[in-house]
Amino acid sequence: MTLFFTSPIGLGHATRDIVIAENLQIPKNELLFVSGESAPRLIEKKGYRVMNVYRPEKFIVANGQLQKSFKWLMDYYSYYKKCKLIAKDILKQRDGLIISDEDFASIAVGEELGRKRILVTDVTETHFTSGAASIIERKMNNSMHKMMDACDCVIIPDNGEDHDNTVYVGPIVRNLTADRQTLRQRLNFTRNIILVSVGGTDAGQYLIEKAIKSFQKLKPDAELVIVSGPSLKLPDSPDYRNLGFVDNLHELVYAADLVISLAGRSTMDESIVYGTPGIFIPLKGHFEQEQGAARLGYKYDDIFRLDSLIEEKLGQRNNPSDANGAAKAAEIISKFLH
Repeated sequence: MTLFFTSPIGLGHATRDIVIAENLQIPKNELLFVSGESAPRLIEKKGYRVMNVYRPEKFIVANGQLQKSFKWLMDYYSYYKKCKLIAKDILKQRDGLIISDEDFASIAVGEELGRKRILVTDVTETHFTSGAASIIERKMNNSMHKMMDACDCVIIPDNGEDHDNTVYVGPIVRNLTADRQTLRQRLNFTRNIILVSVGGTDAGQYLIEKAIKSFQKLKPDAELVIVSGPSLKLPDSPDYRNLGFVDNLHELVYAADLVISLAGRSTMDESIVYGTPGIFIPLKGHFEQEQGAARLGYKYDDIFRLDSLIEEKLGQRNNPSDANGAAKAAEIISKFLH
């Protein structure tokens, strides 16, 4: 049995883990996912077994800005300890390789039990706090580094130079089921499409509201399509089409003419690989999103010039690029399955 522990914080972990699993040459009944929140809905739709057992702490967000970051960090540590108990119970009952996508609880337990461990992550340390509070965060980062050093392999879905037990595989994006024109016909995309996506939490409500206001003001020759996800409820309106929760966001990204999103890693990578222009607004104070957005030239304050960014970016497609990060990751993992 191979166990795949998928962080339930956001949906990006689940989407990239699904495509890694699809590239593994093992029967679906020999792979068990462990996750929580909305991630199991995506995983089960692909025919995999999943234990829905994790309940992460939620970010406190107001007007697109992360609030009480130190409190969240302490809550996350408490959540991590609960996850260790859950992971220990699961792992003591099942042998096999442990694959973890940023679920450090399973990595810690796996080390205690002497199990083979592979970590998939694009975060090697956190930077949520400053001042005196950062002392505690640095200690947590030191523990994280030790766990990573002790893993059999660390897979990073980015470009970089391999070193020690760390391997860079490039972006991991999902496979498309059709060409762009066919997808647009399936989705009934008959005009220019501005796609707004905010992931699996309610943290992106502010961005959705701003995007709707910009659309109403600009009145572009386009249709506004919103993927509000599993946590947000929007009122019906003639100004937009709300698709709610979808399991093929990557195909919507490819079919769209502009993507407006929080700075989640998976959506940014899909936008880049598929050639769809994107506007990525990070949550202020969320170091991972801020760093990710910065590599594409965006920052939180760009929310206040969303009008001009929409006018500038709409329809400026790039050529799609190759990305085989999932296949590379699966090839690496396969070496530890025997």
